[in-house]
Amino acid sequence: MSFTGNLLGNQALAAHSKGEHDKAIALYDEGYKKGMDKARMLKSYSVLLIRFGRFDDALEVLKKLERTPGVTPKDTASMHINYAIILWKKGHIDRAIEILEDDFRRVKTGTMYSVIGYLKIEKGDAQAALEFNQAALEYDDEDPVLLDNLAQTYYRLLGDKQTAKGYFDKAYAIKADAIDTNYFLALYDIDAGDYASARGHLETARAGFTSPLNYASPERIEEKLREIEGK
Repeated sequence: MSFTGNLLGNQALAAHSKGEHDKAIALYDEGYKKGMDKARMLKSYSVLLIRFGRFDDALEVLKKLERTPGVTPKDTASMHINYAIILWKKGHIDRAIEILEDDFRRVKTGTMYSVIGYLKIEKGDAQAALEFNQAALEYDDEDPVLLDNLAQTYYRLLGDKQTAKGYFDKAYAIKADAIDTNYFLALYDIDAGDYASARGHLETARAGFTSPLNYASPERIEEKLREIEGK
């Protein structure tokens, strides 16, 4: 155990909880170099590494976390989700879904529904994505992520923007700062020529801290803002 490494890890956790992500990742990096070895710190560090797109570093931390005393079954399930995200970003989406569906057969949670549902959209199998994301709403029809997943299924894979809009609106009513929901609602506004509303949605999306599970990447958001600049 490293006193200095874990002290830095505690400081990183504090910054992370306040949304100070750049400060947190710098503290995690330094703490990890100096022996940070607490399960909670390593778990949070791995999540932030993934959000910053540092997938190889995240994989190394996850492997260390697996060997750390105090890892709970809940931690293991979270690790599998993070492993799956890394696999997907490295081009192995089928394996990523396979790992998660194996866990899903034993334990069904809102997080599992949300991640598997999104990966099925990314895979592009419209029928499989539709069936899964409809089942997700039977599990919880007030989860904004699950509502957004079904909306994206209709919008991106089925080309049914009218049906999608209803689900985006429901998601927005529950979580008005959701990145993807705001991005897609901006697209509807652009189509309708309501550029002020579109700009508001895009600014809200831009203010969020994106993850690999966001369709609305910073690049996509900035592209749309440039598109409506001056309108």
